[in-house]
Amino acid sequence: MSVKRIILCPECGHEIYLYHNPVPTVDMIIEYIFGQDRDGRDRHGIVLVYRRNTPHGWALPGGFVDYGETLETAATREAKEETGLDLKGLQQFHCYSDPSRDPRSHTITTVFTATGTGVLRAGDDAKQAKVFDVTALPDNMVFDHAAIIRDYATWKNTGKKGLLY
Repeated sequence: MSVKRIILCPECGHEIYLYHNPVPTVDMIIEYIFGQDRDGRDRHGIVLVYRRNTPHGWALPGGFVDYGETLETAATREAKEETGLDLKGLQQFHCYSDPSRDPRSHTITTVFTATGTGVLRAGDDAKQAKVFDVTALPDNMVFDHAAIIRDYATWKNTGKKGLLY
């Protein structure tokens, strides 16, 4: 069901339909190497940010797509703003569109995967940025991000064969 509002053009009086549509967003699953274990193997996990704004909690880095911006550009920009990281190997993972996934409004997110390079630091609307193992997520995850990460872990464990859905 589309919700629309009608306004009149101030010049000619013609009806103009304004539609209330879902808002496009991007989220990134950023794999990040943060050290080595005793055997010299890389220790890695995924980056989560603690949100400065409501809803408060841990989330994948991400945000709204600006007008005139591609999804890939938005993902790269949001990652840099919130984590300080550059992205390598950016790939589209999946879209999530449940109207209740964001309590603020109906958003549709395109989730990307990438490897993060650089020094991890919180910035912009991220209060903290940390690396977590996909099997040990914090309890206070927001939006549908815990489910997205579970989908990602399942996809990785199946050898990345085929599409997720």
